Amino acid sequence: MSEKRSSPIHDGPFRQEARLNAPYHPMAPALEVSEWLHAPADTSLETLRGRVIVLHAFQMLCPACVSHALPQARAVAAAFSPEEVQVVGLHSVFEHHEAMGPAALRAFAHEYRLGFP
Repeated sequence: MSEKRSSPIHDGPFRQEARLNAPYHPMAPALEVSEWLHAPADTSLETLRGRVIVLHAFQMLCPACVSHALPQARAVAAAFSPEEVQVVGLHSVFEHHEAMGPAALRAFAHEYRLGFP
């Protein structure tokens, strides 16, 4: 029989803390959002506390985001009550910054029927 080996990944201080004070749920840092769509302006992780949050990062110009990930995010949003599970879309611009403004994102969200924040 092989003996279990210690690993800093599995036996580090966070893992130890988790075992001592289970369940362990570290707080996520606040999101830095320039503008929300389909949500009140004061939406934050704090206002969503108590729900499972599915954070979906995507880019409008990413073919895989459009063809695979966005349909999955829509399916999750449709499968659960927003009081239990809240899908939050996080659009990240990494190219063509001038063209990827709020108006383009609103048009994209409308075209792809994204109803989640």
